[in-house]
Amino acid sequence: MAIRNIRELGEPCLRKVCKPVKEMNSRTKILIEDMFDTMYEANGVGLAAPQVGILKRIFVVDCGDEEGNSVPYVFINPEIIDRDGIQAGYEGCLSVPGKSGMVTRANNVKVKALDENMEEFELEAEGLLARCILHENDHLDGVMYVDKVEGKLYDNEELYENNEE
Repeated sequence: MAIRNIRELGEPCLRKVCKPVKEMNSRTKILIEDMFDTMYEANGVGLAAPQVGILKRIFVVDCGDEEGNSVPYVFINPEIIDRDGIQAGYEGCLSVPGKSGMVTRANNVKVKALDENMEEFELEAEGLLARCILHENDHLDGVMYVDKVEGKLYDNEELYENNEE
């Protein structure tokens, strides 16, 4: 469909609480398709509607599987119903290009949401997928990962240099 402009840190839409989606319509279907196209084009694993300037409670993720296959999910009006365990790792964000920071999140998460057909589902996720769901869900409440960074926000080039040593 179309690649949308990704809003960057400092733009007001990233700090607003999004509104629930009440019904599926053609504009929302196009938005979801565009969000996947935009995320893939930017080499991301998740994208929330406010990151493309739309204040709706929608995000998409695709962390793939162990074989490298695409595993796309659509989350509409998501609700985190359980979280457990701890994982700490570097996170980045398409709205904060070129930066990463250490963030601690739950290692396991259970989420309830609607899919692109407005059918309710529950998903239990762990590791990277859990991190991604929690990161994108935060966007829907105007929370950015930089608010949760422990310590320094790094330039990605700086991190890569440190890992090569």
